[in-house]
Amino acid sequence: MPHYYKLGQVPQKRHTQFRKPDGGLYSEQLFSTEGFSSNSSLLYHLHPPTIITKAGEPVNVAPVAATSNILKHRSFKGFKVAPEADYLKSRKTVLFNNDVHITLAAPTKGLTDNVFYKNADTDEVIFIHEGKGVLKTQYGRIPFGYGDYVVIPRGTIYQIEFEDANNRLFIVESFSPITFPKRYLSRYGQLLEHAPFCERDMRLPQDLETFDVKGEFLIQVKKKGYLYPIWYGNHPFDVVGWDGCEYPYAISIHDFEPITGRVHQPPPVHQTFDAHNFVICSFVPRLFDYHPEAIPAPYNHSNIDSDEVLYYVDGDFMSRKHVERGMITLHPAGIPHGPHPGTVEKSIGAKETRELAVMVDTFHPLTLTQAALDLEDDTYVYSWAD
Repeated sequence: MPHYYKLGQVPQKRHTQFRKPDGGLYSEQLFSTEGFSSNSSLLYHLHPPTIITKAGEPVNVAPVAATSNILKHRSFKGFKVAPEADYLKSRKTVLFNNDVHITLAAPTKGLTDNVFYKNADTDEVIFIHEGKGVLKTQYGRIPFGYGDYVVIPRGTIYQIEFEDANNRLFIVESFSPITFPKRYLSRYGQLLEHAPFCERDMRLPQDLETFDVKGEFLIQVKKKGYLYPIWYGNHPFDVVGWDGCEYPYAISIHDFEPITGRVHQPPPVHQTFDAHNFVICSFVPRLFDYHPEAIPAPYNHSNIDSDEVLYYVDGDFMSRKHVERGMITLHPAGIPHGPHPGTVEKSIGAKETRELAVMVDTFHPLTLTQAALDLEDDTYVYSWAD
């Protein structure tokens, strides 16, 4: 996140005395990525952010491979994931490798009161399929709703609140920083004119709340596949101000402006986020190709270098039959895939598509968990043989 932002009170110079009204010093905290060589923010706390009062035993939450068969087209019914009240327990990793974990969740409640979460392993991109609420962090509040990508840098302490019990989330956990594609950015980090979104589309933290409260505050910290319960003696949201270039934000899939052409455009035109060894793309309503003999349906293509994961959100999908909301398809590297029988001819002459989907393309194979197998439609692999 390369754009400078400031909220609340900060001193004129960094790493200098910044005193409270009673004369005491605020506690400065550097929140940095890649050591001290990349983006960072400086946060100013009422109390040192280091006061641990109790530490519990960790719980293993790492995903486990359920099959060695990774060369098979698959489909999963994501909305079959059962709702659970506990936000953290509701998160079910279905696909994973060393670069990314892909997770589904249907929480009926968020994290409130004195319980917080910090993912010290990965950046999180939480796509809101159903539900609305607010993300609460040390940086401020970010309201969210249907179609939002909520991007949370690793190490961010947060709570999440939902307005009601009906929530469906598609979560991408990245072991490398989530960024915008470099081809969209100037060498100084500004989004360029040809980018399918701009800075105005980003919703940054607002309404910074400062809590001067002592007690027992549980932060569930995820590190190396374990969840560590750590209690702190002060409310972690005791920040009076911060500034820098590393912070959570939200951007809506509905604000992605599609790139179209006279003939069918390749998947990179849909790219929204970049990471090490994978990308995230947004398929949104758009006009079809306008060459007089164009074929709007995608051509058959061989996944030689990447596994393709599509999460279907809403609308009609011209290249797939029997698509339903929350469905996931996995087309692994090594075998070709393409439109279902009959969909190519059917697409000719169509003027637009109303489809809405999120795609994750990984450059290393994905492994399936038991949660994925429990959701699988075993007939999908034969759906081209109609």
